[in-house]
Amino acid sequence: MGANSSSKRPVFDEKEDVNFDHFQILRAIGKGSFGKVCIVQKKDTEKMYAMKYMNKQQCIERDEVRNVFRELEILQEIEHVFLVNLWYSFQDEEDMFMVVDLLLGGDLRYHLQQSVQFSEDAVKLYLCEMTLALDYLQNQHIIHRDVKPDNILLDEQGHAHLTDFNIATIIKDGERATALAGTKPYMAPEIFQSFVSGGTGYANDVDWWSLGVTIFEVLRGWRPYDIHASNSVESLIQLFSTVSVQYSPAWPKDLVSLLRKLLTVNPEHRFSSLLDMQTSPYLADINWDAVYEKKLDAGFVPNKGRLHCDPTFELEEMILESRPLHKKKKRLAKNRSRDNSKDSQSENDYLQECLEVLQQEFMIFNREKFKRRQEEGQSEPGGDDASGDGDGEAEAGATDDDAPEPEPDPEPDPEPEPESSSKLSMCGSVCSSPGSC
Repeated sequence: MGANSSSKRPVFDEKEDVNFDHFQILRAIGKGSFGKVCIVQKKDTEKMYAMKYMNKQQCIERDEVRNVFRELEILQEIEHVFLVNLWYSFQDEEDMFMVVDLLLGGDLRYHLQQSVQFSEDAVKLYLCEMTLALDYLQNQHIIHRDVKPDNILLDEQGHAHLTDFNIATIIKDGERATALAGTKPYMAPEIFQSFVSGGTGYANDVDWWSLGVTIFEVLRGWRPYDIHASNSVESLIQLFSTVSVQYSPAWPKDLVSLLRKLLTVNPEHRFSSLLDMQTSPYLADINWDAVYEKKLDAGFVPNKGRLHCDPTFELEEMILESRPLHKKKKRLAKNRSRDNSKDSQSENDYLQECLEVLQQEFMIFNREKFKRRQEEGQSEPGGDDASGDGDGEAEAGATDDDAPEPEPDPEPDPEPEPESSSKLSMCGSVCSSPGSC
């Protein structure tokens, strides 16, 4: 059977860039603010992935192009056992695509909504795995800025992986971030303080605060602070200075002590490194090498007999979506035919110009080819090989909503724009305003 199956696989030219035709679309599994996620199978290798796709016109109209480009810039340079890693990025006339690790265990938000009661041992392992992920990002000078249950996916063995780098940023030596970026209930106090009074900005410490909020919520079922999207920044600054976190009396004292260190308002006194975490009495018995190698049994293993996401995603894609993915090939063929006719003058020349710039500037990446060249000694890590592959993330059922009620993220403030998207300024605010960074 294996031989027959293998002989039927299509063979693609190795010199050809990976594109939409290389994948079989299987089903829709998730939706974010401007992107969707589906399960795909690469036709030649039969490997399964998750594919995130983002409509170009919507990204332009919502000033999200620069964020997408920054995400690609970051993900092409990183790879870690507890991240959701990107394998391919490519585009067509309509969409931009990121093909990433497929994790079928669902995100922590989904399981909380399903009333899963996570054991302390399970959450302790998530804490350790996310500690290693944040330590890696810190060493790469990356602030994630959106650590929360929605963005932590489980694999089929129950191990945690951090995803969604849409608002991540790179801070080089001595730099500080200043944008009001993230999901309010998980944002560290210094982000709000920086927004109101300026000052020195913030660094990776903010991700460790978010980890503390996330671990508290996964253990208890609610967050340490009652914060919602509607809360003003000024009221939140006041809240952090007046409200004390109430910890469960049933929790071990060492756990409470560690959470206090993560949820310390002053970042100078907060736990914010792997070394800090390793010195905590609560984690004193952890074999960190075993954690990294996924040798520790997970306290919660998702049911392998089901897909851990909202089943309505697929129904919506098949019935309600005006440009369904499974009809893309026919649709693009019609569009090309129409574009070749004399009557195909664009209704919006400005938008068309932006689309053309986006087409030119988009970063194509292929990690599989990049790894192969590394093995052959033809390429160095971090090189400028345009055919290399990037890291990305896809949410198996994750959404941008913050439970228990939807809470939109605040608009990010300006950050230095990545060099790779410099030409996008040609299109002004339509293509990518500085405020989208």
